[in-house]
Amino acid sequence: MGGRLGAMMASGAGFLWAVLLLWGAARFVTLPVFTLMPTIMVSFLVPGLVALAMVLRVALRRLGDDEMRAGGALHGPAAVDQKVLQNTVEQLVLALCIWPAAAVMLGDAGPGVIASLGVGFAVARLLFWLGYHKGGLLRVFGFAAGFWPTVLVAVWALARLAGAG
Repeated sequence: MGGRLGAMMASGAGFLWAVLLLWGAARFVTLPVFTLMPTIMVSFLVPGLVALAMVLRVALRRLGDDEMRAGGALHGPAAVDQKVLQNTVEQLVLALCIWPAAAVMLGDAGPGVIASLGVGFAVARLLFWLGYHKGGLLRVFGFAAGFWPTVLVAVWALARLAGAG
């Protein structure tokens, strides 16, 4: 299945991933509240390692081509990997701006949620990367599965701040 319907379904599956990730984190992942600050810092380690792998992959691809090694424009798989890396950095910036505050606002659920967000993000970004090279629908799913948890945790935290959650 391809086209617009396939993309909508893959995006919807990514949204469902986000809902299940946050629900599962809030329900089943319990970490002591006193670990909140270390948990926030460590939760970015796995996504950071994925970004590191992306940077390394782009660098290695650049080394294998005289033009790219000399600073020329990236092309072929190197250009694809660069696009994946750029989007990953964009999403990591959003995560860095939102997740720590959300973790604090979510109280007892905060540490488990932030830890789950880090692992979920890494998995989603790897699927996005694979999808960029292998197939469009996996790319759409990976994007949505990485993006929607950040959006939903922000909404959840704001609702909690407003007294509705």
